[in-house]
Amino acid sequence: MARLVRWTALTAAAALLTAGCSGGSSDEDKDDGGRSSAGPSAVAPSGVPKALASQTLDWARCKGTDDAPAPDGDWRCATLKAPLDWSDPDGETIDLALIRSRASGDDRIGSLLFNFGGPGGSGVSMMPSYADTVSSLHKRYDLVSWDPRGVAASEGVRCRTDEAMEAAESVDSTPDTPAEEQAYLEDAADFGEGCEKSAGKLMAHVSTTDTARDMDLMRHVLGDAKMHYFGISYGTELGGVYAHLFPKHVGRVILDAVVDPSADTMGHAENQARGFQRALDDYLESTGQDPAQGSRKIADLLERLDAEPLPTSSPRRKLTQTLALTGIVLPLYSESGWPALTSALEAAEEGDGSELLALADGYNERDPSGRYGTTTHSQRVISCLDDKQRPTVEETKKLLPRFEKVSPVFGAFLGWDTAGWCHDWPVAGQHETPEVSAPGAAPVLVVGNTGDPATPYEGARRMADELGKDVGVVLTWKGEGHGAYGSGSDCVDSAVDAYLLKGTVPKDGKVCS
Repeated sequence: MARLVRWTALTAAAALLTAGCSGGSSDEDKDDGGRSSAGPSAVAPSGVPKALASQTLDWARCKGTDDAPAPDGDWRCATLKAPLDWSDPDGETIDLALIRSRASGDDRIGSLLFNFGGPGGSGVSMMPSYADTVSSLHKRYDLVSWDPRGVAASEGVRCRTDEAMEAAESVDSTPDTPAEEQAYLEDAADFGEGCEKSAGKLMAHVSTTDTARDMDLMRHVLGDAKMHYFGISYGTELGGVYAHLFPKHVGRVILDAVVDPSADTMGHAENQARGFQRALDDYLESTGQDPAQGSRKIADLLERLDAEPLPTSSPRRKLTQTLALTGIVLPLYSESGWPALTSALEAAEEGDGSELLALADGYNERDPSGRYGTTTHSQRVISCLDDKQRPTVEETKKLLPRFEKVSPVFGAFLGWDTAGWCHDWPVAGQHETPEVSAPGAAPVLVVGNTGDPATPYEGARRMADELGKDVGVVLTWKGEGHGAYGSGSDCVDSAVDAYLLKGTVPKDGKVCS
């Protein structure tokens, strides 16, 4: 089952931009580039045991993995200990993997913490590949990221084998018959059971709130009095939750590609159906097609694939309807991917599903040997713990016409996803929508892109409104793709840099075109 809701292209791209790193150290690995900060900040998190609050991070050269070599340059890795259960901070602990590159200039501001989204994306893997994008910030900030609890090197969850992941690709994500509905729901329940076996007691402690509390411990141990933070996609929700919990600790915070905090499960699905359809319409217009006619042509292709999958260059894999949709989704995250979408759709119309399958594999983090990444596993465990809503099949069916009206291409998939994603989940969810109000916090710069497919632009204004008066400040970019910073707008990049480097807050409502 392909998950679209709360997914970020950056985490999908991380599968292709692998830069492995893991914790651990030895004396011969240490050097001046891995020096620790002066010590924990004076602004300690409340309720944290002294042993955790006073811990020293042992920065050392990052280790390579089976998937990728260690990153070049002065990247260093360390392990932070945090409570497994924040309601029992004196109890068992877990290990969180961190990565850092020290500020390259002399006029250092502090640490700038990054979360690239998902949820479930590995910041340890992504951070080195993103460094060029934020090179202007690197002069005055230590670039820091981490694998949140339940992700990759931080007690990462794997709910299925690679063989089971591939087998599940044949499950119809828009079931048309009672038998297909049963298979769809059984697959969902099986995934949850696998997650429970893998995660164990951690499964109840990987929420966004848990991770926000980890962040404040991280801030303190890194030696920062304030949290300077750059959150992208799901990372914006995490940033909003942090601001709500620790408004007095908020420093300079950027939220880019903003999740709508006011939307519930159905609202997120409808928002994303609208966002992807909007991006698809823009793509179709760029190729000279009428959006309505072009969408109908793609929907017809998907209907044909539902009845008869296409052959591909792989002798044992065919392009199913679900894989085709996933392949269409990936290039919509960036305008630079549009030519690949054109080529893949033309090939599919001619009877060859290989190109769309390759795009789907990129989204699903599947390498040529058949190994899958774990982002989807971690994402599901985190989001289902966050979200207490469990729409039934009957509730979903009633809303399908509405979803399909919003998007003839993506509506049915996203509608059915609400019923299947957390079906029969072993752990109860925590809330219907996240709380992000942050009265008294420093200004938070909220950056929205009008052409964003995954986190539609409207979410930026809603996030700013919920953060509160004099806190949320909206910067708009009239562009394409998921996220705005580093996407080609000097106006956006200059405004963000001025805020992070000089503390200059742009006027609320500023528009970059």
